Amino acid sequence: MPENDLGDPVAEQTGEAPDAAAVAATIPSMESVEPHQGLQAQSLWYRIHPLGLVAGALMVASAIATVVGTDYLIGHLAWWHWLGLLALFALCTQLQALHVFRVQLEKITTVTGGLAKYLGWLVFLVSLFNVITRYVGRFIEADIIIGEMMSFAWMTFAFMFLMGLNYGVREGINPRIDFWWHAWSNRRKATLDFYMHTFFFMPFLIVAMRLLWDYGRKGLGMRHDGIWPDGWRVWNSWETAWDAGSLPIGPIKFLTCIGMVLFALQVLAEMIKTGFVMINREEFADIHDHDEFQRIE
Repeated sequence: MPENDLGDPVAEQTGEAPDAAAVAATIPSMESVEPHQGLQAQSLWYRIHPLGLVAGALMVASAIATVVGTDYLIGHLAWWHWLGLLALFALCTQLQALHVFRVQLEKITTVTGGLAKYLGWLVFLVSLFNVITRYVGRFIEADIIIGEMMSFAWMTFAFMFLMGLNYGVREGINPRIDFWWHAWSNRRKATLDFYMHTFFFMPFLIVAMRLLWDYGRKGLGMRHDGIWPDGWRVWNSWETAWDAGSLPIGPIKFLTCIGMVLFALQVLAEMIKTGFVMINREEFADIHDHDEFQRIE
């Protein structure tokens, strides 16, 4: 039986006007529709993560720079650069998959953050040992300071710092100016963080990783021409400390690059979270309020 526009076959047959209350009951109220659903239907901005727009713009700019010709890196991207940008753009069109990717990134941060906490105790114990030997040596008028322990103290502190950088970013321990920041909405905070991370923080980390990659390998013994003098036995050519004890510092110099990589991965996770807030998908952002304000006194 054919239905009329209101979907009431009885009204079509009898010619009676449909009940207004019954018709109104079939129309969903605006309160029952989630805000982001209407926004998604209206604009592409709510169907793709903002990070995908950045990746797409970067690919377009790189293609133009390649055609025009430039000495900068943007016109000379390697194939894996293009593959990474394409993968990131595709991932940003699948919000659920992007959320899962962000969760996996933050699992790395959880592991390194836990490691940094235990390293804090190691730093404390090594430093305490150095203090005790210094004052005991003064009391007995003998030099009992162990040079290796002095080197080991700053190396363990550097290791703790490099492993804990990404954890500090995730937990938001960086200081904020409360009277200016606290009054903002979550979306306004996320917008500021997204642009600062995307256009200032991440470029700095990319440059740092490029510089520290060679710096770390040379600390492990690689020559300037890229040759490893002892082959796979890299420990035979590790750079050693300049102070007493001469502990090898090649590994900790290479860890500076690893620390920046971990740092960049967490910043990428922050960009994903803040981007979700920008498009009103806070259920994917995992935002939470801190127990107390972070302020600059």
